[in-house]
Amino acid sequence: MTARAVVLWRHGRTEYNATARLQGQVDIPLDGVGRWQVEAAARHIAQRHSPTRIVSSDLSRAAATAHALADVCGLPVRLDPRLRERGFGEWEGLTAHEISERWPDQYAVWRSGRDPQRAGSESRASVGARVAQAVTELADEVDPDGTLVVVSHGAAITLGMVALLGLDPTAWRGLGGLHNAHWALLRPGGHRETTPWFIEAHNLGPAVVVDDWNAGVPADAVPSSTADALRP
Repeated sequence: MTARAVVLWRHGRTEYNATARLQGQVDIPLDGVGRWQVEAAARHIAQRHSPTRIVSSDLSRAAATAHALADVCGLPVRLDPRLRERGFGEWEGLTAHEISERWPDQYAVWRSGRDPQRAGSESRASVGARVAQAVTELADEVDPDGTLVVVSHGAAITLGMVALLGLDPTAWRGLGGLHNAHWALLRPGGHRETTPWFIEAHNLGPAVVVDDWNAGVPADAVPSSTADALRP
């Protein structure tokens, strides 16, 4: 038994997102734009995907995102620490420029797609494995006609999807990241051992131009021709 669909939803914007700081597992809340984003996105998810269960990372920015949807759907939120963002150790809270100045060699390794060795950090493969295990187990608890919404983080979702699709961990470069409060839609692939999941849609969100979305500009403040209506 597994869910009919899994929605992997990234949390709304935070101050660190707005200032391009590496968040990792720092427990930073949504900012004002982030709260607006998740309220807008929650209405779309509820209407298009009819969630039956909501599970979230226990970091507050993800939990607040999940509760925005729970308020619309009348569902409880379950917290699961396996859905946390990738841990970056002492890099957390810093900008790319600050990291490159203090750890130039390790930064170069990271930017090349490899895993630098440093205390408190997680490898891409280990993050993908923990997120994929959590999603698989949670989906197995949902009725075959149900939809599981998993609320997590940018890197965690990307790496988790790579693992769920059975791809090599280096394949993450071919999978674009999600914008804040955007989501991916996965469905069972029909062959649990070989193709357990496939991506039906990726980086879905309300029909707002990305720059406007990131700035907190509502869809009705821009011409409708700037974005196509999204399909579930």
